[in-house]
Amino acid sequence: MTVLPDEGLPLAGDFPSASPEQWQALVRGVLRRAGEEPADSTAEDGALSTFVEDGIVTQPLYTAGDAAPDPGFPGLAPFVRGARAAGNSVAGWDVRQRHTVSDNSAVLTDLENGVASLWLVVGSGGIPATALNRVLSGVHLDLAPVALDAGGETASASAELLRLYETRGVAREDARGNLGADPLGHEARTGEVLDFEMAAYLAQRCADTYPGLRALTVNALPYHEAGGSAAQELGCSLATGVTYLRELTRAGLSVEQAISQLEFRYAATADQFLTIAKLRAARRLWARVAETCGIPHRGGQFQHAVTSSVMMTRRDPWVNMLRTTIATLSAGVGGADAVTVLPFDDALGLPDGFARRIARNTSAILIEESHVSRVIDPAGGSWYVESLTDQLAHAGWDFFQAIERTGGQRKAVRSGMVGEKLAATWSARARRLATREEPITGVSEFPHLAEDPVVRTSGHRSPAGGLPRVRRDDEFDVLRARSDAHFATTGSRPRMYLTGIGTVAGHTARLTFAANLFQAGGIEPVTGGRLAESGTHHACICGSDAACDAQAATVASELRTEGAECVFLAGGPGPYLGVDAYVFAGGDAVATLSAALDRMGVSR
Repeated sequence: MTVLPDEGLPLAGDFPSASPEQWQALVRGVLRRAGEEPADSTAEDGALSTFVEDGIVTQPLYTAGDAAPDPGFPGLAPFVRGARAAGNSVAGWDVRQRHTVSDNSAVLTDLENGVASLWLVVGSGGIPATALNRVLSGVHLDLAPVALDAGGETASASAELLRLYETRGVAREDARGNLGADPLGHEARTGEVLDFEMAAYLAQRCADTYPGLRALTVNALPYHEAGGSAAQELGCSLATGVTYLRELTRAGLSVEQAISQLEFRYAATADQFLTIAKLRAARRLWARVAETCGIPHRGGQFQHAVTSSVMMTRRDPWVNMLRTTIATLSAGVGGADAVTVLPFDDALGLPDGFARRIARNTSAILIEESHVSRVIDPAGGSWYVESLTDQLAHAGWDFFQAIERTGGQRKAVRSGMVGEKLAATWSARARRLATREEPITGVSEFPHLAEDPVVRTSGHRSPAGGLPRVRRDDEFDVLRARSDAHFATTGSRPRMYLTGIGTVAGHTARLTFAANLFQAGGIEPVTGGRLAESGTHHACICGSDAACDAQAATVASELRTEGAECVFLAGGPGPYLGVDAYVFAGGDAVATLSAALDRMGVSR
């Protein structure tokens, strides 16, 4: 047995340190062998860099040289590492589940199985304010915080909740949660203008009487759900928060009272590092606002993170469980105080009991089994995360300043400035989705046409009239809906006959690519046999560039002879005699598939 010396092992001490230049040389060699040799000495970094949005580009390698401002300590300004010194504590974040219908059984089941607080959507299309007593029957209101989301009915919903606290004997210091007044968020979502008088009244009442209640929510979800970027979401939340501070202090509250009445709601996406950085940057930005107001010690945000509805898909919704798991992990690591996991079937209607169980257990597993909350700011100190946080904070502040130059959040929304900026961001992202540069698992990648659809009862419908609401799967879902209608009418899907040319090794990859692409549009690929036996008059030739050069025109002619009305080609630079259309990586998949369905006579 070898006895180690007291000074321990030198580990890497016997090896010379590698420099960034050496790493870049190795990268250059790999790119050269892959046929992507950079044209200049710095391109090897760009070849592996990733465009995020907001002008942010993530690099392939971060070192101590990628400096970022000191994030400070948890619980202290600038609060980057958390609003509280103890972090989320061992108990973890507040598991807050959303309820949109009057279902007391579902509420109690959630609370009995790990949910800590309730987010109730009250008003038009949701829970009637008069039904709150029934919905909250059996709920210990001194233990379970309640957050209201009542829009134009905030006054009646708040009055009813406060009445319940009184009639059930809940001590005023034990009442916790949020009354949910959010005039600007409501206007952004619905176009309906609300005055600020009620919000100010509720804030003053909470400040005077209910120390555990907040009166206002700064809801950034309408901007995220309209297609906004992370920085735009931050900028809008900051501008809204500043507007509320101005209105509350004008109504007679002190700055400290006003800032204590705000809760911030952000989206958590499956882009885990961007979500982590966004929540950290949000706290840093709000700390700057508090510092400007002369109360830097009160600059810690209370953050409510909600898994993004934009990322949720209606086709193959089971994949949403993976998306929400990553988003919840990101929210917890990013320091969110409360986290809501939308059920995987939320986009389809009213979630069933299984979906609600999976949603609440997502947080339970991360807290109780993965122990994510036992480490305060686990991403802190990462050169990448600190750099991304810093870049996002600057981009968010720039957007906030642009809004302020317009006259503030209210004027920026009403003038169309915010809507135009969000639309431009979404247009660029929609292009990446259409070309599958940003893939959607189960929709644009690895779709499964034969899977039985998940059907749910129609649930709460979000109000319309303000900013649009988008989803990543929107354009592909339109194509699949056309296919579904065709299937309902004819009993079969539109089909595409795929034929490989050249060697098996040469055409297999493109055959797989074409089959995957056509299924994303609801078109069933048919392989094997002859065109006449495939049940379609549309064919796609798949082969290597060399095989296409040698055989594409001949094979296209043979397919025409067999009855092909339209011939596609996957691969090859083209054009080839007899080929009507081309499908290729990087092309506009949505446009290609829509045109294919048109050629097949599938109605729009």
